[in-house]
Amino acid sequence: MFGLDTDMIYRIPALLVALTIHEYAHAQAADSLGDSTPRVYGRLTLNPLAHLDPIGLLLLLFAGFGWARPVAINPSNFRNIKSGIKIVAFAGPGSNFFVAFMAILFTAVLGKVGVLSVGVFTFLMWLKVYNVWFALFNLIPIPPLDGSKLLASYLSPKQLYQYQKIQPYSMYILLALVFTGVVGMIIRPFAQVILGLMSGLVGLVF
Repeated sequence: MFGLDTDMIYRIPALLVALTIHEYAHAQAADSLGDSTPRVYGRLTLNPLAHLDPIGLLLLLFAGFGWARPVAINPSNFRNIKSGIKIVAFAGPGSNFFVAFMAILFTAVLGKVGVLSVGVFTFLMWLKVYNVWFALFNLIPIPPLDGSKLLASYLSPKQLYQYQKIQPYSMYILLALVFTGVVGMIIRPFAQVILGLMSGLVGLVF
C-alpha cells in the first residue's frame, strides 16, 4: 500500500485528500459547536498546506505510519464539553468513511455511463482505501488518536486517571504496533468488511 511505485501519481493526491478532509472535519465540527480556535489558527480550510506535517506525510507514504498537524481546540467553548469532544473526535474518521463511500459511488456511476478511465479508477480506488484505513487507524484507542478521545469520554474519573498513564508511552506503543505489523493485521479485516458493505450498498442501486 505504501512505498515507491507507478501508482504514486494517484496515491499522493488520494492521501492528501484523506488527510485534509480528516483535519478539516475536526476543525469544522469544533467551529460549529462554538469553538473558534481552529478558525483562529487557519485550520478551517480545505487547503492541504494548512494541515500537512511534512515528516508525518513522508512517513505515511513510505513507512505506513504518519500524521497530519493536529487541530487545536478549546473544549471549554463547547456548550456540552463531553459530547462536544466526542463529536469533534469522530468528525475526522466519520468524514473519511463518507469520502470512501463517495469514491465507491463515483466509481459505479462513472462506470455505468462508460466514462471511467483507468486513471480515474485508480485514483478512486486509492481514495477509498486510504480513507477507510486512515479512519480505522485514527479510531485506535491510543493517545493522541481520535479513538483515545472517544474512549476517554466514556470512562469514569478513576478509569480515566489510569488510562492517561499510558500517554507518555503512547507514541512508542503506536510505533511498535505499526512496525511489527500488528496495526495492519487489526485494520485489514475491518477495512475489508467496511469496503464490502459500502460496495454492497452502492451495488443495490447500480
